[in-house]
Amino acid sequence: MKVAHVILLVLAFSTSGVVVHAFDPITTTVVVGIGATLGRTIYNYFRESCDPKWISFNSTGLQTDLENKLFGQHIASRIIFKALNGFMNNENPKKPLVLSLHGWTGTGKNFVSQLIAENVYREGMDSNFVHVFTSTLHFPHLSHVVNYKTQLQQWIKGNVSNCERSMFIFDEMDKMQPGLIDSIKPYLDYYDKLDGVSYRKSIFIFLSNAGGESIIQTTLDFWKAGRRREDIELKDLETALSLSVFNNDQSGFFRTSLIDKNLVDFFVPFLPLEYKHVIQCVTAGMVDRGMDPDLDVADQVARDLIYFPKSERVFSVKGCKTIDSKLDYYT
Repeated sequence: MKVAHVILLVLAFSTSGVVVHAFDPITTTVVVGIGATLGRTIYNYFRESCDPKWISFNSTGLQTDLENKLFGQHIASRIIFKALNGFMNNENPKKPLVLSLHGWTGTGKNFVSQLIAENVYREGMDSNFVHVFTSTLHFPHLSHVVNYKTQLQQWIKGNVSNCERSMFIFDEMDKMQPGLIDSIKPYLDYYDKLDGVSYRKSIFIFLSNAGGESIIQTTLDFWKAGRRREDIELKDLETALSLSVFNNDQSGFFRTSLIDKNLVDFFVPFLPLEYKHVIQCVTAGMVDRGMDPDLDVADQVARDLIYFPKSERVFSVKGCKTIDSKLDYYT
């Protein structure tokens, strides 16, 4: 009798309530072994695992999302796509990918993290391999910094041991306890392995409002000079941004070895959003809700926001942060 027939026979008898006694030891061993293997296969099919079925970089998807869903961020879009595309297609990276995203609230930093997760992990932000730390929630007390350092190291080591393609997002870096982030410096460095664990295929993303002032000032200078914001390049911002973050004693990056040792691959600036970008956010929000875009409603929502400088009303103070609640009011 073929093995497949044996399995079907066992299943048939089991479901009909008939107890089977007539198996010889060899047949029983085969059936039990195959049954266990089949069970593991079914279990692994539905349970997220660290393999290409669940983790596979969608280069085209990320590029399309950045072009069609992220508004007013030509620098961030270009850097993030090139950085992810190069890293994920490198079978032997020398270190983890480390991105530090900077800019005022509502400019798209958290949203970009979500887009990255959705185009790397089948489960997106719900993946067991995507880990989010929020400074004010997970590390609220200065007096507990020593414990936080140990816990953070153990958490990262444990998760990377489980899956080398893990992603760690640190939100509110501008509120991070001083010196805490230095505890993970070894994991971001150029090591083959640390205690038998390789971190080189992991992704670390830091989100921060720190450095936002220097980004805004540069953007304002371009606007006042009559220059297009699309002409702003990374070189116009990166040095001032990294120095601003490094020397800001209110930042979790204050005098950190991550910057001093050049372990952050890219400081990614997010520019303040203009009225036209807010309109794009509103219409995109309508589409997400299954609504037909209404420019009159979009204009009402956009005009209801606060802009600066006060006289010219060029840049949105909160970016697209409150768009969802505004849509609830106007629709």
